Amino acid sequence: MSASFTLRPAVESDFPSIRALIWRARINPTGLDWRRFTVAVSGSGVIGCGQLKPVPGGLTELASLAVEPAFRRQGVARALLEHLLDGSPRPLYLTCRSGLGGFYEKFGFVAVAPDDLPPYYRRLQRLAGLLMVLAGRGETLLVMKLD
Repeated sequence: MSASFTLRPAVESDFPSIRALIWRARINPTGLDWRRFTVAVSGSGVIGCGQLKPVPGGLTELASLAVEPAFRRQGVARALLEHLLDGSPRPLYLTCRSGLGGFYEKFGFVAVAPDDLPPYYRRLQRLAGLLMVLAGRGETLLVMKLD
């Protein structure tokens, strides 16, 4: 079954749904500004979201890509990602759990070696790595880049 949805820029009233989705997806809840988000919307409301956000060092990050569990594997994440990539600045970075690297590789992202990380991502990777070990997740934080 394929989801029927549309993509649009978020509006302020979408913010509670965006924040709730980010928390349910257990991804980084910092830096959420509804004005940077694109949302996927169906009859049930916001079913997916993603944003392009500025990060230290003058860089841009693809972030907060999340889809409601009932709508996964139906092209929602792909549509959001393709929309966000269209016209986005390069290089474009993202962080994700190591198990998701293969998905992003399909769009041209490549893993960045630890020695090649910009300072912001080097600090983030060290901190997240510690937290993931403490949480017993068995995954690492992967930093990827699209030139």
